Amino acid sequence: MLTGCHGLTFMDALRKVWFMSVILVTGGAGYIGSHLCKALAQRGFVPVTYDNFVTGHRWAVRWGPLEEGDLADRARLDRVLERHRPAAVMHFAASTFVGESVANPGKFYRNNVAGSLSLLEAMRDHAIQKLVFSSSCAVYGAPLQLPLTEAHPQRPVSPYGFTKHVVERLLADFGRAHGLHSISLRYFNAAGADPDGDAGEVHLPETHLIPLALAAVAGHAPPLTILGTDYATPDGSCVRDYVHVTDLAAAHVQALMAMEHFPAGQGVAEAFNLGAGQGYSVLQVLAMIRQLTGREVPAVVGPRRPGDPPLLVGDASRARQELGWSPGYSSLATIIETAWNWMQHMPPA
Repeated sequence: MLTGCHGLTFMDALRKVWFMSVILVTGGAGYIGSHLCKALAQRGFVPVTYDNFVTGHRWAVRWGPLEEGDLADRARLDRVLERHRPAAVMHFAASTFVGESVANPGKFYRNNVAGSLSLLEAMRDHAIQKLVFSSSCAVYGAPLQLPLTEAHPQRPVSPYGFTKHVVERLLADFGRAHGLHSISLRYFNAAGADPDGDAGEVHLPETHLIPLALAAVAGHAPPLTILGTDYATPDGSCVRDYVHVTDLAAAHVQALMAMEHFPAGQGVAEAFNLGAGQGYSVLQVLAMIRQLTGREVPAVVGPRRPGDPPLLVGDASRARQELGWSPGYSSLATIIETAWNWMQHMPPA
């Protein structure tokens, strides 16, 4: 590891540079955004949440100032940027349900693409040059080979995935035209909850496997519907790569500091996969829940969901090598344990 003056490591020196820097977090009242705000505060940053609370939660804003507003409201956004003068932006604000994007694509293009464009133009006009973007493995579409690397062709199959792809292109174009530095982080399946129980997953409606299964175990939801058991996988159910939300938050902080390496006066747009690199099937997840809770998951088998690939596993070696990211919470047991603890103590939606 590189060392600087007075024996400081290079990362220590970067932390001193960024200490008490204000970071604007769009969508900071949401699932991943709230975990990121905690991670920023723990590392000496001041996270300012910008959220319209369409899907976010006021109780999730605990680690810095709150500014309520919509990305489409340019006048409001300008006032917030002028008031706080952030050193960088972490961009999470988006519509995220893949199925809804198929039924209502206009909402996704308006919120995800037009909203991001409004943000980027405001950043340009306020001379803010650094952005970390919450992207998705949905930009790849149906996998041609596994594990998926960043070199995989981008052929998204849903409007949601395409909006993430378009925003990544916007970031590259703003880099060339305006000198923006950006890093897009392509998540696989975000899961789990804060190990201290300070934040977790609350979606309405909930669509993710682990909270749906745990809610069924707790008696808060009907039996889980397993969407197909006839895939070409070892047990017939879909296989996914689950990455703990705390590890995702840590990757965002490391991405932010990594942009100090980018050349001054020259825009750079990079993208990194974030995943554990290990796939688990739906039935394996249910077996782990049974092992950890001592309860059977009430479940029924339903038909396949159109567009679901049998296997989806990522290669995050580039993030490990270039960002120094090392997930510490992404074992399946830890993901389920933290999610189960959260479900038993979480505030009402």
